[in-house]
Amino acid sequence: MSIQAPETATRIQLDEREMPTRWYNIQADLPFPGSPPLHPATRQPVGPQDLAPLFPMELIKQEVSQERYIDIPPPVQEALRLWRPTPLMRAVRLERELKTTARIYYKYEGGSPPGSHKPNTAVAQAFYNKAEGTRRLTTETGAGQWGSALAFATKLFDLECMVYMVRISYEQKPYRKSMMHVWGAEVVPSPSDRTQAGQRIRAENPESTGSLGIAISEAIEDAAGKDDTKYSLGSVLNHVLMHQTIIGQEALQQMERAGAMPDLVVGCVGGGSNFSGLAFPFLRERLTGRSKTRFLAVEPAACPTMTRGKFAYDFGDTIGMTPLLEMYTLGHGFVPDGIHAGGLRYHGMAPLVSGLANHGFIEPVAYPQRAVFDAAVQFARAEGTIPAPETAHAIRAVIDEAVRARERGESPVILFNFSGHGLLDLAAYDSYFAGTMSDVTLSEARIQELVAAL
Repeated sequence: MSIQAPETATRIQLDEREMPTRWYNIQADLPFPGSPPLHPATRQPVGPQDLAPLFPMELIKQEVSQERYIDIPPPVQEALRLWRPTPLMRAVRLERELKTTARIYYKYEGGSPPGSHKPNTAVAQAFYNKAEGTRRLTTETGAGQWGSALAFATKLFDLECMVYMVRISYEQKPYRKSMMHVWGAEVVPSPSDRTQAGQRIRAENPESTGSLGIAISEAIEDAAGKDDTKYSLGSVLNHVLMHQTIIGQEALQQMERAGAMPDLVVGCVGGGSNFSGLAFPFLRERLTGRSKTRFLAVEPAACPTMTRGKFAYDFGDTIGMTPLLEMYTLGHGFVPDGIHAGGLRYHGMAPLVSGLANHGFIEPVAYPQRAVFDAAVQFARAEGTIPAPETAHAIRAVIDEAVRARERGESPVILFNFSGHGLLDLAAYDSYFAGTMSDVTLSEARIQELVAAL
C-alpha cells in the first residue's frame, strides 16, 4: 500500500489485514476506582446472576473485566470486514475555508451498511447472544441508528429483533424504520401498548413523544418476560464502549502514518459510545502521563447531561428497572424535547465517560440546535459529505476550536469522529432551511427539579 506524504494526504486507508483483532478495555488503565452498578431493589452491587436474564454471560464478563485487551472472535471479525477498516480523512477544504492553522482529521464511520458506528458493537452482541442460545433480541432506539444496526446484525446471525423506537423519531425519521424492516426487524413507536411500562406512560400522557429511558423500560420488560429473549443496549455500558474501540485503534495507526498525532480529540455524546470508541485508545496515553491530548465531548443544549446534570447514581430507564449506575444524569424522569439529534436525547451518560469527566480527563461542552446545523451545512459545502445531526455536534466544536487556533496563532492537530452520515436526516435539513427549526434551552429551575429526585 502506498502512503502519501503527510502534508498532501487527504485519505489514509488501512489494509484489511490491519484491522484490529482485539478490543481495548480502558478499565485496566483507570487511575481511579470504578463504581459498581447497584441492584434496583436492594441497592447492593449487582452480581452476574442479576444480569443473566438480560445479557449473555460473555458480555457480563466483559462488562466487569480488568483485562487490557480482549480478543475479537473470528466470526465478528468477518462481519466487521464488510466495512472495516474505515478511512481517516483530512478536511483540507474546511481548513482553507476557515483559514485556520489547525489540521483537521476525521474518522469516517458512515460507510457501514446502516451508515454509522453502531454496528461495531451490534455484530458483537448478536454473535455472543447467538452463541449462548438466544433466539430473539429486544432493544430501544432514538434516531434509529442503533435500531438499524442491530436489525442488520441480527440478520447476519439469524436472530429475531424487536425495536422500540422513540415516538418523536419514529415520526421524524420514517426511513430508519424502513431500514429495520428491510433487515427483518419489528419496529413499534415508544411508548407503545405492547408493555406495561408503555401502557402506564400512555395513560399518564397520551401525547407523549417518548424518550430513550421509556423505550429502554419497554425493551427490558419484553426481554425479561421471555426465556428465549435477551436485551441489547447500543451505548452506556462498559462492554458496548469497549467494542467501539476498534475505531480509535485504527485511528492510532492512521494518525501515525499521517505524522500528526492529535492535540485534541472530539466526539458527540448521547450515551457515550462513539466518543469512547475514538477517544479511549488515545486516552490511554493521557492516563499514563505520556500525552497532554485534550478530549472534548459535545452534547446538545436541549439535553445537557454532562454540562448541567448531576454526578450521581440513577436508573438507566424511566420506570426504574435497570441497575443504578453512577453517572452524569438529568434524572431518569427527564423527557427531552424533540430535537433532530435523536441519538443524543438520553438523560444519562456512560459511567466510564462520566468518571473520566468527573476526574478532569474529558471536557464537556453543549451547543444549541441551530448552531449545530450551521456547522453541518458549512462542513457539507466544504467537504461534500452530509453529516448526521449527532455528528454535526462534534463538527460545531471542531470549527470553533479551529477558529480559536487561527486567532491565537496556534497549529493544533484536531481529530473527530464522523459517527454517521445524514442521508436519512434530510427532513431535519429541510426544517433548518425553512427556518422552522428552534433552539431549546432547559431552565435551571427545571434541571434542579429533575436532579432533586435523585
